[in-house]
Amino acid sequence: MRAAVARSLRQLRRLARHHAEGRAPINRLTRQQNALILRSSASRSLCTVRQNDEHGRFVSPAVESLRNMFSTAAADSIKDVPRGGPMVEYEKRIASGDLVDGDSFQVDTIQQLQRLYEDLVENEEACQLDRYQSSEKSGRRRWLWSRLIAQPSTQSPVKGLYLYGGVGTGKTMLMDLFYEQLPANWRKKRIHFHDFMLNVHSRLQMHKGVSDPLDMVAAEISDEAIILCLDEFMVTDVADAMILNRLFRHLFSKGVILVSTSNRAPDQLYEGGLQRNLFLPFIDTLKERCISHPIGSAVDYRQLGSVCCLLLQVMHLFFPVFPFMTSSIL
Repeated sequence: MRAAVARSLRQLRRLARHHAEGRAPINRLTRQQNALILRSSASRSLCTVRQNDEHGRFVSPAVESLRNMFSTAAADSIKDVPRGGPMVEYEKRIASGDLVDGDSFQVDTIQQLQRLYEDLVENEEACQLDRYQSSEKSGRRRWLWSRLIAQPSTQSPVKGLYLYGGVGTGKTMLMDLFYEQLPANWRKKRIHFHDFMLNVHSRLQMHKGVSDPLDMVAAEISDEAIILCLDEFMVTDVADAMILNRLFRHLFSKGVILVSTSNRAPDQLYEGGLQRNLFLPFIDTLKERCISHPIGSAVDYRQLGSVCCLLLQVMHLFFPVFPFMTSSIL
C-alpha cells in the first residue's frame, strides 16, 4: 500500500508538471479534465510541500500524515502481538487445573520445546516452513529436477529434539502441546513411529527398481513436512533398523527437523538387536541433528490418573449419601 501511494503521488506530480509546461497529457484525459483534477483540494494537498524541520527535507502534509498513520499502525501491531509458543499454553493449562504444577522435569522439557519453537519462528524462511510460499507447479518442477541432477545438502539451521524418559512422564503430551502451537500453514506432521515406518515401507514398494528409492521416499516426505514429530520412537524390527540411517540422512539433508519421544536414550535404541553394528551409525546421525533431552520424572501420570478415578468410584460406591460430591467429578 505504501508503495502504491508513493507511485500515485509521483504520477500526480508529473501530471502537474506537464500541465504547467503546456506539454501533452501523460494520460488519456483531455487537458481540461486534467486541469479539474489538479485544482481539487486532494491534489493541492499532495502536490504542496513544506520543509520538515526535523530532517530538513521537503514533504507534503498529506504524505506526512500517511507516514504517521503507517508508523502508528506498525507500533500498535507490534504491541498487540501476543507471546506465543508451548510455554504459554503449558502455563494456561496449569492455571486451569488441566495439568499438575511443580514438575521441574516437565518445566525443563517445555523450556527446550519453547527454545525450539522460537528458533523455528526466527528461521521460518530459511527452513522453508511455509507450505504456500511456492506454487504447486514450481514444486513439481523442483521435484523432477532434483531427481535428474544431484542436489547439494540443505540441512536445516535448526536442530531437532529427542525427548526420552520413563512411561507416563508426559513426553507425548508435551510434544503434542508443542505441535499444536505451530502455525497451520507450516509443513508439519505428527505420527506414531510404527505407523511412520509402515508408510515408509509402503512407499519403498511403489519405487521398486529405482536406483535409490530411499532418496525418493525422503523427498516425498520432506515435500509434505519439514517438521516431523514422531511419537514412541522404538526400533525392534531388523528391516527398520537397516534402513533408518540412510533414510534419515536423506531426510536431514533435505532440511527435515525431527522432534521425537522415546522410552529409550539414543544409545539404547535397538539394544541387543540383530546386526546392531549396522544400526550404530544412525545413533551418531541422530545425535548430530537432534538435541537429546531426558525427562527424569519418577511420577507416572497415567497410573496416577487411574488411581484417582478408582478412588472416586470407591467413594461413589461406599458413600452414596453424598452423590453431589462424586457425580459432579465423575
